[in-house]
Amino acid sequence: MIHRILFFLSLISVFLLSACATPQRVAHPNELTFEPLKFQVPDVDRMELQNGIRLYLMEDHELPLVQVTAMMGAGSISVPVEKTGLGGLFGALLRTGGAAGRTPSEVDEVLELLAADLSVGTDTYVTTFNLSTHARDLEKGMAVLADLIRRPGFDPDRLEIARNQAIEGVRRQNDNPDSIASRALIKAIYGNHPLGRTPSVDTLNNIVREDLLAFHKSYFHPNNLWLAVSGDFDRKELRGILEDLLGDWSAGPLVKQKIPPVNPSPGGIVLTAQKDVPQTTILIGDLGLDKSDPGVYAVRVMNYILGGGGFNSRLMREIRSNRGLAYSVYSYFQIGRRLPGPFIAGSETKTASTLEVVRLMQDAMEQLRAAPVSEQELSLARESMIHSFVFAFTDTHDVVTQTMRLDYYDYPEDYLEKYRDRIAGVTKEDVLSAARRFLQPENQKVVLVGDLKSLGQPPESLGLPVETIPDAE
Repeated sequence: MIHRILFFLSLISVFLLSACATPQRVAHPNELTFEPLKFQVPDVDRMELQNGIRLYLMEDHELPLVQVTAMMGAGSISVPVEKTGLGGLFGALLRTGGAAGRTPSEVDEVLELLAADLSVGTDTYVTTFNLSTHARDLEKGMAVLADLIRRPGFDPDRLEIARNQAIEGVRRQNDNPDSIASRALIKAIYGNHPLGRTPSVDTLNNIVREDLLAFHKSYFHPNNLWLAVSGDFDRKELRGILEDLLGDWSAGPLVKQKIPPVNPSPGGIVLTAQKDVPQTTILIGDLGLDKSDPGVYAVRVMNYILGGGGFNSRLMREIRSNRGLAYSVYSYFQIGRRLPGPFIAGSETKTASTLEVVRLMQDAMEQLRAAPVSEQELSLARESMIHSFVFAFTDTHDVVTQTMRLDYYDYPEDYLEKYRDRIAGVTKEDVLSAARRFLQPENQKVVLVGDLKSLGQPPESLGLPVETIPDAE
């Protein structure tokens, strides 16, 4: 009983003291101050084996997993026009065609026993292998990867399977309006340049096994191989594994990939394809820029304001939020690594509002060309891009592969360290200059795929020449 009385007395005294205390003013959130956030780009260890293989390493022992990305400087950019599609078949056969005397099924069985994931793909400039395996199986997984890189089998039966799959893809490529529009736009921007080509049944049938062997022989050398490894491994042990598997591979003469220059396609045009669908796929595009262009940072900020900033962008605000004409509308510049990439803006809308949406998109570009953006828009764009930059470094393996790719494509050494400062330094005048240089509606290619009979007005009302997309049925 005495303890209860003492307890209640103590409570009463606390309440009395609290009542006598002077109330403290709670600061408004806008008045709070914080130390500036400090972010440092993670360090990646770089090494090189005696035969020229470049290594990018970052240990991370949180999980017993290891991820490996092997990148060979061998892409489809230099494939002859009559063999268009060779890169896709080459990447597919590297993975599915067997290796080092093992049949395709035997390679698959080894990977299944290891519970390892291994994929291969060839893009414009490189062929990339991605391996994920348990740390205890690293040596076995690396052995399979090394065999695929050095001694691929290119099994003839698997080649025919891959070819038939690719041909079926070509035959079905007009089933999807987005596919028709994307293919037509890239062709209009790049013409007969390798960047504008897509495989056909004829070009795929032109490819024989000897073409794959010749492509491998030309480009697959240790001094053309880049390796990124992250996860639960010991650096010394890993180096020993690599020396055992790849150390006896002699450096060879590097065949430089032929990279023809891009000639801009003059003049705008409207390309149309009739499809009996209730909405129109709209794409607007033109030739953009590559990473070495001094205007690249201004373009990034300008595009955020135009259509890259989601609901903060002018396109989304005007076309979706204010008028309800589309669920999504966007724009982006695909910054080229070696050649200028495309600028693309796109949307989908009901057939009756197609030309209205195109004009609104063009108006938004004209407005960016006509006058400087507001200080509020500029500040929001810069701050959003700067603050989101850190999210590119949340995954350890992404950090390692990004560092490797930046080196491969000859980015400046301080690219990552200076990126935020360069974005922060973009001015309203820079944005205006970028818009006037890269947003020229009179030179853009406009692609419309939908029910053209129900547009209300003819496509010619856009003031550009109109052509039908060939082979879009």
